[in-house]
Amino acid sequence: MRIAVSAVFVAACLAGSPALADGTAAVPESIETEGGTLNPEELTLNRVMKDVAEGRTSMTICATGYYITKSGRHAMARTLFERCAAEGWTGAMTWMSQLDDNGLGGPENPDAAADWDRRAADAGDPVGMFNYGLDLMRGRGVARNEALGRRLVDEAARGGLGTARRLKDAGYDLDVVTPDADNWKYAPAF
Repeated sequence: MRIAVSAVFVAACLAGSPALADGTAAVPESIETEGGTLNPEELTLNRVMKDVAEGRTSMTICATGYYITKSGRHAMARTLFERCAAEGWTGAMTWMSQLDDNGLGGPENPDAAADWDRRAADAGDPVGMFNYGLDLMRGRGVARNEALGRRLVDEAARGGLGTARRLKDAGYDLDVVTPDADNWKYAPAF
């Protein structure tokens, strides 16, 4: 009973609030003072991008790029991932590869995509090793080198990447990890 009464009381208070009278909540704006910023933005894309512009990165800031690119804001995601990659976040490197390989937020650039994969692989990232291994096996964005590609896939599998183990167990049949709808992309360009 007490919960129901409390809920009714809160609802009545909020309904009478001018900020909610039209069904929208007013968000107080940040106010700059001599002592700092009152009510700074938190947990918003604007705040994340402000931090990136000011050179701050963290695991959570860099991971936000996933949501940004999934929402279709590829240019914004590219800005974030480039900064995070420069700071050594390997997950951002693999996302930069994804953006470059698919022409999201910039032109399609398989060479740049393979370079991002290589950088992540060189930093010890199993996803980077796997992706660069695929690049080498296909000859996409880099000279084809199936033996080196397989070694990288094997290393990614040893690093615990299930997809790499699946590819290795399938005798390196690339169709196991890539939808056949993408075959056009991996065909020789000559």
